[in-house]
Amino acid sequence: MIYHGIRLKAKAGVTQEQIEETLESMRNQGRAIPAVKSFVVGRDFGGDFDCGAVFVIEDLDGYGEYLTHPAHAHTDRVGMPLVEKFDSYDITDDDDPQMGAKIADLHRRRYQSDPELAALVSKQP
Repeated sequence: MIYHGIRLKAKAGVTQEQIEETLESMRNQGRAIPAVKSFVVGRDFGGDFDCGAVFVIEDLDGYGEYLTHPAHAHTDRVGMPLVEKFDSYDITDDDDPQMGAKIADLHRRRYQSDPELAALVSKQP
């Protein structure tokens, strides 16, 4: 299993309505992307972030599906412009020693196939 986590801190001036739109878009990812086995979206405690999400995905094929799904792209496009900082991480119980490199390759291919998204993400601190 792969547990994909995202933590976000909103820029000053971002409205609660804009944050809620982003959170709802993340919830929609959990509902709309078949590879997502379960998810949680909500407020973040214990750090310098406002909100976040964790998506549980069974394997690398599912992770690739998650990364390239239109629901995920929508969240990036509505949420990233609102973000002062974000953290994205993956935790897995798969003992493949190459798992980190394989996950990184999925991300690399995603950004390579979507230059607009790559530019949007590269602007984030």
